[in-house]
Amino acid sequence: MAEGWDEDGLRAVRGALYTQDGAALFAALHRGPVREVLQLAGDGVAVAAAQGLPGAAEMAALFLGALQERGFRGDEELADRLRAATGDAAIPLLRPLAVDLEMLAMLLEGDPAESGGRLDLSTGECGRAFTDELEPGPEAEEADDPERWLYVPALGSRAGYRDMELFIEEVGAAALADRLRIAIGGRGAFRRFKDVLARDERSWRRYHRFRDERQRGRARAWLAEEGYCPPITFFAEPSSGSYPSGPV
Repeated sequence: MAEGWDEDGLRAVRGALYTQDGAALFAALHRGPVREVLQLAGDGVAVAAAQGLPGAAEMAALFLGALQERGFRGDEELADRLRAATGDAAIPLLRPLAVDLEMLAMLLEGDPAESGGRLDLSTGECGRAFTDELEPGPEAEEADDPERWLYVPALGSRAGYRDMELFIEEVGAAALADRLRIAIGGRGAFRRFKDVLARDERSWRRYHRFRDERQRGRARAWLAEEGYCPPITFFAEPSSGSYPSGPV
């Protein structure tokens, strides 16, 4: 596996997205391979492309190529957004919803024995489903309002287990890969897998980036199936400079 992101670089990407700073985002994306942050930064790149920021079309093309090569679940939905932002395709007929994909992923991959979660269609906030019965009245009616809430099923850990299997295939060190394959056999696979990885800090960081990307993609795909997508929020002050493209 090629050298990846360090924590400072990831913080720079997240910070630029949070502050809606297009120049800072492009500079941050130069600090590591974009294939490891496609789902994290893809919406920001789409915003920049739609807004016409200098260098945004080139960055969007870089992201599109990496998404098509990678092919995780949710990557095609993000690619559609990038194509629309650059004028190469029609805008997907999805309603924008300000949802945190990381929070949504946590609900989707929760324990099926629990009650799942719900998504507030007015705010995009995610939370656990109601577990207590409410007395008849306005509060109970609001809790059941399908125009306000979208039920989020708890699908369990199968997808997470597949993440571990796929990550092992990308581990370059044969000895580490063998230990990880042994670790994921039988009950307690997640704990043993993490115990083995914890002895190798670099692989530990790479696994978390890999897992986070796949979780975000699954959440994006599920959201699209329900007719929604993360919103486009334009960067406040476009810069007149040009920015470097990050390595693939």
